[in-house]
Amino acid sequence: MPELPEVETIKNQLNKLVKGKTFRSFEAANEKSVKTEIKSFKMNLKDRKIEDIKRRAKIFLFELSGGQTLLVHLKMTGQLVFAKDKKDFNDKKNKHTRAVFSFKDGSFLLFNDLRKFGWLKLVKSENAAEEIKEGQLGPEPLEKTFTLELFRGILKKRPNKKIKQLLMDPYLIAGIGNIYSDEILFLSRVHPVRQTKNLKPREIKKIYENIGFVLKEALKARGTSASDYLDARGKEGGYDKKLRVYGKKKENCPICGTKIEWLKLNGRSAHFCPKCQN
Repeated sequence: MPELPEVETIKNQLNKLVKGKTFRSFEAANEKSVKTEIKSFKMNLKDRKIEDIKRRAKIFLFELSGGQTLLVHLKMTGQLVFAKDKKDFNDKKNKHTRAVFSFKDGSFLLFNDLRKFGWLKLVKSENAAEEIKEGQLGPEPLEKTFTLELFRGILKKRPNKKIKQLLMDPYLIAGIGNIYSDEILFLSRVHPVRQTKNLKPREIKKIYENIGFVLKEALKARGTSASDYLDARGKEGGYDKKLRVYGKKKENCPICGTKIEWLKLNGRSAHFCPKCQN
């Protein structure tokens, strides 16, 4: 599933590739991906100009002319891939292309989704915050407002929660997913099932510091293509090569050489070194 670095990468690229473009048409091979009535969606999208593209947690907000906002969530296997012309479109279109946005300058934006969990929704801009449950989502971990004091407060409110689960909860901290929670906890030398009330002050500080370090490191590498992720140019991310524990079950720990272990935590995987993390 695309996590914060992947969604932020795509957002930044799309602001360079499609910001300022005007929609000509929209076609959906899978209308279930569109959560707005399809006829209304097409009609209200046509001739709208993209004024800005923002992100909240893992949701894209395309701010359009005329007070409309296009919401896009990639969920587990979604992709947003830009094609500069018809030839590029034909090269990038595949059997998992669920919808196509056409622009008046002859370029395209493809919405691909293998598992069909992703969705598109067109709403009035004044209702966008309510649609994405803005008030319920946690703080953005790369914003300056995400301070150590704020992080300590989040931990204090959930004393019995396992630290990996807390890091992955979008209603507590927005955007950190399975991959990066593993990497953050490994670098912090903290076991993923530790309850937050048992964390020492130095461990809390280390986790906080590594949240910023890992996310920025992954963003610089354009994210991780551990599964189906492609950036807006149709390229794989480069952070796969830097992963230390995620997806490394039974491989040697890069610090001590102990075999990396794996466990299930509420249906999600957790990779860790049994010696380095306690």
